[in-house]
Amino acid sequence: MNFTKFKYEAQQRAKESRKKATNIVVKEMKYRPKIGGGDFDTKTRKVAQFLGEGHKVKVTIMFRGREMQHPELGRRILDRVAEEVAHLGRVEVMPKQDGRNMTMVLGPDKKAQAAHAKKATEDGSDGPGDEVAPVADAVERAPAPAAET
Repeated sequence: MNFTKFKYEAQQRAKESRKKATNIVVKEMKYRPKIGGGDFDTKTRKVAQFLGEGHKVKVTIMFRGREMQHPELGRRILDRVAEEVAHLGRVEVMPKQDGRNMTMVLGPDKKAQAAHAKKATEDGSDGPGDEVAPVADAVERAPAPAAET
């Protein structure tokens, strides 16, 4: 057998196997405990986009100073993110505290995506973004005191 022919066939087999391999990319989205409603929606939309593309997403809550005393606020945000993107992915690594950060890993879920797409075509809607969401974290502010002259 010709050695160059053998090398060529080996290269072709290697090339074929690389085509079938999948590259798993882990994207990261960082949140803060005092995040506003609009910022939360924007970041969560981006997480949903990453999951839709088939990437894993590491969601990180960064705590500073006294925020460390209230890890339940970070846990609540992570639960809310997982709930918002439940139609695209599932929680692979449950939320855990790593020093000043709390992290959770979401992975794409093909079955959930297919079920959501089927349901959306039956309902005639495009997804959860159709309805207008009320502002969740509206804060009432006290009127400013009148300036004395």
